[in-house]
Amino acid sequence: MSINRKQRLETILSGKFVPRYLEVLNESYRHQVPADSETHFKVSMVSSMFTNCPPLARHRMVYKLLNAELSSGLHALSLHLYTEEEWQRFSQVPLSPLCAHAE
Repeated sequence: MSINRKQRLETILSGKFVPRYLEVLNESYRHQVPADSETHFKVSMVSSMFTNCPPLARHRMVYKLLNAELSSGLHALSLHLYTEEEWQRFSQVPLSPLCAHAE
């Protein structure tokens, strides 16, 4: 049985970052794509691996890890990546903006 993209993303990210918190949301339905698409995702993650790592470097780490997914239909990836200390201060992820093409 094949797993869907959400499950693959969770497995890949969990294996590399051993997150304290991980949420992977398929937000494709909010965009003008066919039903059941897996093209737009929001990832919220808290990991000790982000300690002493600037936000841009965190994003680069995730994009490099997910390169195969990005090359095979993953179109958009919204990343919210926190250290454990940052998560204690914020402990909530910003809401995603509406799609520019939403009706």
